[in-house]
Amino acid sequence: MLYGGEVSPIEPLEAMARDRLAAYGIDPPSLTVTSGAMDGIERVLAAHLRPGDQVAIEDPGWANMLDLLTSMGLTAEPVRVDDDGPMPDSVEAAIRRGARALVVTTRAQNPTGASISAARAKVLRAALAEHPAVIVIDDDHIGELASTEFHPLAGTTANWAIAQSVSKAYGPDLRCAILTGDDETISRVEGRHGLSARWVSTVLQSVLVSLWSDPEVAALVRRARHSYDLRRTTLVEALAERGVGAYGKSGLNVWIPVPDETSVCARLLDAGWVVAPGRMYRVTSEPAIRITLSPLDLAELPSLATSVAAALHPRARSYAV
Repeated sequence: MLYGGEVSPIEPLEAMARDRLAAYGIDPPSLTVTSGAMDGIERVLAAHLRPGDQVAIEDPGWANMLDLLTSMGLTAEPVRVDDDGPMPDSVEAAIRRGARALVVTTRAQNPTGASISAARAKVLRAALAEHPAVIVIDDDHIGELASTEFHPLAGTTANWAIAQSVSKAYGPDLRCAILTGDDETISRVEGRHGLSARWVSTVLQSVLVSLWSDPEVAALVRRARHSYDLRRTTLVEALAERGVGAYGKSGLNVWIPVPDETSVCARLLDAGWVVAPGRMYRVTSEPAIRITLSPLDLAELPSLATSVAAALHPRARSYAV
């Protein structure tokens, strides 16, 4: 490829991406490729917003998203989340407070594991249709590792985008994400992209085409998806057996409300477990800890659940493993 080449994705990748989107019932007006989902989200926000604008985001939500908004001079408007995704009343409240954009994690929300249900998506889409000037961005960072259905909110307002990363399923060094949206948004993203990074490596795009075409790779991704689901549900069930409530409807993490993050994290560290304090993921929501499943074996989970219960109730009798 020579300098001055196309910003748009290579033809085989675009064709395969459109086929995959069609399986979700999505026929986007425009499609491009970015260097990961966060890159795509940043470019959409930069295309439409200016420093000082307000952006509605999930609370708790992805820590990097909070950092991104700060770095761009944008203000976070927190939106409450339950297992089925952003809560409609909270979304409405954020828009009334002046939010010009809404960023949602469609499934496997980090850190809570929320996944937008069909019923919740229907309510939210109807509500957003009353605010056509709001920019709606669906972050589908989990991609093919998701076991829950995909119910995006985008397409209900004038400007929208869906960012679908492949890094979770195929490795973080594969810096590619499919970004779809309305014509104006994608045109602005590609125009700015062509002046800065110029294009996403066609070598990486070709690697992705090869991965998507390989049935053995597809089988490996399915096994990984099953493994994450098994570990997540096993840990949530083990915690429930020990009297500990936790969230983990989908995804790679388990979110556990706690009365005090510092003391619980310290007790777990003493017991040999490193967990993330929830403060980096929160704006106004309650304290919690996040447990990431990636480094954990299935056999370790009962012991971890016992340690979490003991950390939450240090004076109570510990449970037998």
